[in-house]
Amino acid sequence: MANESFIGWMTQIQQTMETALARFLPSADTLPQRLHQAMRYATLEGGKRVRPLLAFAAGELSGASAENLARVAAAVEMIHAYSLVHDDLPCMDDDVLRRGKPTCHVEFDEATALLVGDALQTLAFELIATPMEGVSPASQLAMCHTLARASGHGGMAGGQAIDLAAWARR
Repeated sequence: MANESFIGWMTQIQQTMETALARFLPSADTLPQRLHQAMRYATLEGGKRVRPLLAFAAGELSGASAENLARVAAAVEMIHAYSLVHDDLPCMDDDVLRRGKPTCHVEFDEATALLVGDALQTLAFELIATPMEGVSPASQLAMCHTLARASGHGGMAGGQAIDLAAWARR
């Protein structure tokens, strides 16, 4: 019975996140359209949304509002999507499929994919830096700091550099 309730909770959060991401991402028909279409392509309709599930679980324990949770979880998911777009580029892993569909650089082009990653990363920080009801500026600054540390040279980007160095030695 507990497994069924977890699956229900997980499905609900995944659906909530898809809606939130669609809302926070620029519309596909907003200029520059190709960039915004590619951002949506790389972020929506795919993935297990593990990071948002963790964010919602932690937020529910701390009593955070659903809107604030969706905003912060969307920011974390955008960082994840940007990392996948960049990881798939020819200069990194040169993958051609992601989640059963062509990678962003294959579907669009390399330059657009690079810009998609850059735009998703900055949009993630914009989401967290936007004032949130019931959240102090100091808490938002701490969230920005944590996300920057986790995704920067000492975290995700640093890990990618280590991965590339290991491949270069082979």
